[in-house]
Amino acid sequence: MTDMTYEDILFDKKDGVATITINRPDKMNAFRGQTVEEIIHAFNLAGWDKEVGVIVLTGAGDRAFCTGGDQSAHEGQYDGRGTIGLPMEDLHSIIRDVPKPVIAKVRGYAIGGGNVLCTISDFTIAGESAQFGQVGPKVGSVDPGYGTAFLARVVGEKKAREMWYLCRRYKAREALEMGLVNAVVPDDQLDAEVDRWCAEILEKSPTAIAIAKRSFNMDTEHQRGIAGMGMYALSLYYDTDESKEGGISFKEKRKPDFRKHYMRKG
Repeated sequence: MTDMTYEDILFDKKDGVATITINRPDKMNAFRGQTVEEIIHAFNLAGWDKEVGVIVLTGAGDRAFCTGGDQSAHEGQYDGRGTIGLPMEDLHSIIRDVPKPVIAKVRGYAIGGGNVLCTISDFTIAGESAQFGQVGPKVGSVDPGYGTAFLARVVGEKKAREMWYLCRRYKAREALEMGLVNAVVPDDQLDAEVDRWCAEILEKSPTAIAIAKRSFNMDTEHQRGIAGMGMYALSLYYDTDESKEGGISFKEKRKPDFRKHYMRKG
């Protein structure tokens, strides 16, 4: 695989565990196009390395795991490649496709695209400071793929719709109750708890786990097509004044007025 110098992430491999850390704490670990490319590269690097038995995805610092797309890199479209300027289809697919369990280790906010990363990961282990939620309709966006359809499989239709339509935040214990999280521990015990899960996984047959993961994924594989089509719709939406109102209001630190643009449509 072609070498890549990472600027937005950290990558570490030790004792069978590969750790990918989104390293943009000044941006609450929000991702731009380059960030997503680096995460994809790191997943490919770890995913097919036979010395690696489990992959941990986390965020730098204590404030956030990931808060989704970086609004400062969002001018209608984002600043990278792909249907919306972010290769999200590729990122979501690689998390599902690597034949290794992926653990999302969460401190602080897992919001928007960060919540989607937790949803897609095989496991989510959270510190008590963790908060989860979706914000798309508040900022002129949505995840029309795994972030909606697969979320409904994880937490149920009613709760998934609540999360998207109301954009509320859910503390770690609430996320545990709804099935979005596997375990919650005090923040100072999070690293040790994830290490214990990794150790248990590494004792098991890697081939059996790979087959099990692929088997689980086959049941929802049609959602890859939903995501691909949905991203095209999202790209068209990003070019509207209604969507742009979300980014503009965010930068101006005011409440958005989406309906004024919606009502102007013929």
